[in-house]
Amino acid sequence: MTDNPADGRVPPVGRVPIVPIGRVPVVDVRPAVDRGTRPAKAVPGEAFQVTATVFGEGHDAVAANVVLRDPQGRTGPWTPMRELAPGTDRWGADVTPGSVGDWVYWVEAWSDPVTTWRRAAGIKIPAGIDVGLVLEEGAELYERAASGVPHEAGRASVLTAVDALRDESRPPIARLAAALTPDVDTALADHPLRERVSRSAPLPLLVERERALYGSWYEFFPRSEGAVVEDGKPPV
Repeated sequence: MTDNPADGRVPPVGRVPIVPIGRVPVVDVRPAVDRGTRPAKAVPGEAFQVTATVFGEGHDAVAANVVLRDPQGRTGPWTPMRELAPGTDRWGADVTPGSVGDWVYWVEAWSDPVTTWRRAAGIKIPAGIDVGLVLEEGAELYERAASGVPHEAGRASVLTAVDALRDESRPPIARLAAALTPDVDTALADHPLRERVSRSAPLPLLVERERALYGSWYEFFPRSEGAVVEDGKPPV
């Protein structure tokens, strides 16, 4: 019998979570105490970094995020990850649990078609290569992306970019520039178009009261405080 993490459940202590490798592999998620069989620990309001190795196929861009699930079973927030060092495929993000209890976290990764298109368009449009095809491909991608952006989060900006990409009365470079405005960047960063989404196994996180940071049992023993010299005489 294998553990299926699709619903966010964590296997019993002592068992290693198992998850199939997706089209955008997510491996070596950390922190993972004893390979995920024991919980990582934090206190409310304490930020800690989650890292993972994420890679895709060919030259397609990939992206990733961390998901936290609180003790009441509520999922969120969606925290975007960044590549920690270019070319290493190692991604990370800081997340912060807000209350005491048993939390769960995992990493999601996906193919990022909008970023892939932007990279190609930034090369082909200035060079005059397949201009009409590239601009129409971008318009179609942005239309798909707009369907996942709430109205209050900038859907209108994305749809305006769609119209600009198809506006043949404007120079190609201007049509491309209209799709790369700060408003569009923000909307698509907060609500990205995700393809081939993969997910790591869920990992446990025990969030304890703040006193757990300094209330350790060994602090009650004088020896843990170090030796004290009085009147120039060594301690007995």
